[in-house]
Amino acid sequence: MSNTTETAPASTPDFPQMLGHPRPLWMLFMTEFWERFAFYSVSWALALYIVAHFFHGDPAGEAWASKIYGAYTALIYATSIFGGFVADKVIGYQRSILIGALVMALGLFVVMLPSKELFLLGLAMVVVGNGLFKPNISSMVGQLYGPKDERRDRGFTLFYMGINGGALLAPLLTGWLAGYFTDTPTQENYRIVFAAAGVGMALSLLWFWFGRRGLRNVGRPAPDQTNRMRVVWVLVGVAVAVPLVYLLLAFIGASGLQWLLSLLFVGVAAMLVVEAVRHDRVQLDRVIAMLIIFAFNILFWMMYFQLGTSFNFLAENMVDRQMFGGWTFPVGWFQSVSPVAIIVLAPLVTQVWSWLARRHKEPSIPRKFGLGLVFNGLGFTALMYALTYSVDSHGLIPFWPLTACYVLQTIGELCLSPIGLSMVTKLAPPRVVGVAMGGWFLSMAVGGNLSGLLAGEISGESGMTAASALAGFTFSFWLLAGAGVLLLLISPLINRLMHGVR
Repeated sequence: MSNTTETAPASTPDFPQMLGHPRPLWMLFMTEFWERFAFYSVSWALALYIVAHFFHGDPAGEAWASKIYGAYTALIYATSIFGGFVADKVIGYQRSILIGALVMALGLFVVMLPSKELFLLGLAMVVVGNGLFKPNISSMVGQLYGPKDERRDRGFTLFYMGINGGALLAPLLTGWLAGYFTDTPTQENYRIVFAAAGVGMALSLLWFWFGRRGLRNVGRPAPDQTNRMRVVWVLVGVAVAVPLVYLLLAFIGASGLQWLLSLLFVGVAAMLVVEAVRHDRVQLDRVIAMLIIFAFNILFWMMYFQLGTSFNFLAENMVDRQMFGGWTFPVGWFQSVSPVAIIVLAPLVTQVWSWLARRHKEPSIPRKFGLGLVFNGLGFTALMYALTYSVDSHGLIPFWPLTACYVLQTIGELCLSPIGLSMVTKLAPPRVVGVAMGGWFLSMAVGGNLSGLLAGEISGESGMTAASALAGFTFSFWLLAGAGVLLLLISPLINRLMHGVR
């Protein structure tokens, strides 16, 4: 019997229900709520802080800031594969989440320290901690439902909607804090953003610590994993991993990291295929279908993660943010547009899928992914239009195109991301669900690093211009649109490989 199977209960516990779903679902998404608060606080401020603090506001720093943001985002998700392995094979899901949350919280407080070396060290701690945290809490959501429970997809969507409350609060609160606690009106206090993120991560840790009893056996270590020395060895592994991640951020660079991530992705794919071969042809076909979708997932996040780099630089330097009464809309608040759209639209999307399912017309998983890519691409058309026809005499574009871009991309995200989490729990070999979930996040990692490289090209050596932004966003649109149409065309083939999984 596999470790993944052992860490999950032999049969799904009969949990108390709350709003039509197992009660622990709500504890898990509140834990993730505060983790997302921490993540999105850092996300909106990171690249802007690098340019402001380490380059003294010189736009020439945008390219390096973009690459650091992309590498950091990539490593956040890449380390999930190791976190999934630790949970599956070493200490179980609950212990992995607790250790990861603690390391992340400490790292966020280190990030706020002023030197470049400590800044990168803090980021390395956040990366390693997130690797232990992120894939395992998502895996436990899947374990709350039986294999044939039709609520599973809706549960993941509700989980995804709930945690976006943290993503909504983060830029609103920390964007206000950054502007309020500053001595110079033109320079926001980004360090207080990192401090607030650390507090949010501490709350996430405490929420899970006190709420984990309600999970019963879900996520607890298997009988052969209960030895506390295993926890000690994991802590030693964390102490070794943090300097390695620091070296990747400080010296290897985004281009070198891309080679490493690509090799790691191939290795994970091979591991999943080998495990599937041990089962039967059906399981092998399902793994192949999952890997095809992973490849398209890379393209989605390559463009979506522009929100922390080129979209931020666009908002700061090329968007007219003057509101009524002379008030200036904070740059960070743009990143609340997506979570607002998710909170508003996620219930509608869930109802649409349910309505179509009752009529046996719900789109399959690959078709939903294709729609996600198309909507992501449509978001760039708003920016392409504005940069072509709406640049004013001051070199600024109106407020609405960037907002429209975020909303359209969010619709694409709702078609793709929550469904992807559920897909992994359905298609992965039972013995390596945690590793497969790590593979899902690894595909996001490859896309995240590519996003930093693309944003660095858009900014160039002297900073982003209207011309370079238009060229970069036009490229992004055509790549996404082409990939989306291709996936829609080949979806019948992928459906056959999935053997009835929807």
